[in-house]
Amino acid sequence: MKKQYLRFQTLLLSMVLCSGFLFAQKTPDKREILKTLELTNAYFMNKWPDAGKVIVTNTARPSNIWTRAVYYEGLMALYAIDKQKPFYDYAVQWGEKHQWNLRDNKVTRNADNQCCGQTYIDLYLIDKKPERINAIKTSIDSMIHTSKIDDWNWIDAIQMAMPVFARMGKVFNDTSYYGRMYKMYNFSKYNQGGNGLYNQKDKLWWRDKDFVPPYKEPNGDNCYWSRGNGWVMAALVRTMDFLPKNSPYYKSYLKDLKDMAAALLPLQRADGYWNCSLHDSTHFGGKELSGTALFVYGMAWGINNGYLDKKTYQPVVIKAWNAMVKNSVHEDGKLGFVQGTGKEPKDGQPLSYDKTPDFEDYGLGCFLLAGTEMYKLKK
Repeated sequence: MKKQYLRFQTLLLSMVLCSGFLFAQKTPDKREILKTLELTNAYFMNKWPDAGKVIVTNTARPSNIWTRAVYYEGLMALYAIDKQKPFYDYAVQWGEKHQWNLRDNKVTRNADNQCCGQTYIDLYLIDKKPERINAIKTSIDSMIHTSKIDDWNWIDAIQMAMPVFARMGKVFNDTSYYGRMYKMYNFSKYNQGGNGLYNQKDKLWWRDKDFVPPYKEPNGDNCYWSRGNGWVMAALVRTMDFLPKNSPYYKSYLKDLKDMAAALLPLQRADGYWNCSLHDSTHFGGKELSGTALFVYGMAWGINNGYLDKKTYQPVVIKAWNAMVKNSVHEDGKLGFVQGTGKEPKDGQPLSYDKTPDFEDYGLGCFLLAGTEMYKLKK
């Protein structure tokens, strides 16, 4: 009788654990995802009602810098699934306040300052007013007319600018934009800093030449910064969204997305996040939202477009999404565990639920991008 009771207890425990696992992997309800996205976005829009207001931290910066531009990438993704007029109006206000110009109203090769062009072009595709894209077109064309291809010497730049080239190619039906961005991407990948910023063995990226070996993390491994790799993954997704599938470059980008996703799988933390230092959990290991959100964005996009195996990757993105919602989202929509601006794991540390990073905008942008792809997941 005692043995039968013990077997029953064991069976019951197994059933509970199994049901808990299945529940944990259940696709989040679309209404709840949308509710969370609206909450976090409302927090920011209420905090910054004037889209053109100068951002003051250690110094004053115009609000069309890259950090704010990433937020608007997320807002436009949210608007695509939740067409609330205030979202659109807020993005248009941002462009109008800057007269659709880039930072400091200059023609530039700097990817950070071109990032706002992604949203300018997205808004142009909704309402084709030429003034919305004149400045970004002038800037990109000034690069096309030269042979220089080494501008993206840090991997963040790939996300800031490559999707701009992809959009330009689609808007003007001009494949020269596709060809140039591919050359620039490959230079960063294979040549920048000597032998390139992409480790073809580990399928991950060094942030810039300063982190290429012999530089090592405290544990002796390579330094792969989470958000930096997230930028590349987001760039690939946002580029393929606009690049024709029959383009000669499409398969190359897709391969890199798949390879990165596979490399990131075993690096996910037990709590669902990824560490700031992907190969050294002892170097400021812990919850971090921005890199995690970008990985969710890229992987969920891969699932939704049929490129990543659903059985393999869907539990991973669900686990990460649930972790962010549970551990990072405040009742008022503020996001916790967002690493501040920088270039490596130690920057902006330590992180916490309550700590406010130097800029709140790009972390929210990453979160909105992730959430909109999670919203598209099929049960």
